[in-house]
Amino acid sequence: MRVRLARPDDIPALPLLEDSAGQAFRGTDQDWIADDIVIEADAYPPLVAAGGVWVSEADDGTVTGFVATEPLDDALHILEMAVHQDHQRQGIGARLMAAALDHGKRASYPAATLTTFRTIPWNAPFYARLGFLILDEPSPALQAILAEEAARGLTDRCAMRLVF
Repeated sequence: MRVRLARPDDIPALPLLEDSAGQAFRGTDQDWIADDIVIEADAYPPLVAAGGVWVSEADDGTVTGFVATEPLDDALHILEMAVHQDHQRQGIGARLMAAALDHGKRASYPAATLTTFRTIPWNAPFYARLGFLILDEPSPALQAILAEEAARGLTDRCAMRLVF
């Protein structure tokens, strides 16, 4: 398995990966998320063109996961990370995050940010293990994201930041 920048021919796989990863929410109190869309399909091409998406690729060339990023405030913002359900719990998410965070450091961002669920084990606790801290006072831009998420029914959310 390797991690690389996404190419335009990877774009059709990205919504499918997001859908598959969402199945992890089945059986939780956030079950409906398994049917939710985080990133609209038409948002992927500009993210890929800007060099803000990394994919994990199996030895046979199958794309197994991705992390999508964009600048927000002074930071590299993690929009979404998704790993196909058949490939979860194998360290792929950590490798995808490492690639994105390495890019953030090399691009001289002072930090990375994201929003996520506080208590779902593969969300805030996972990012905390990578060094992200929950923000008591998110920036106005992060507050706006949290408000939009709340309007969509996403509860128990927090903003997190990792200073490089």
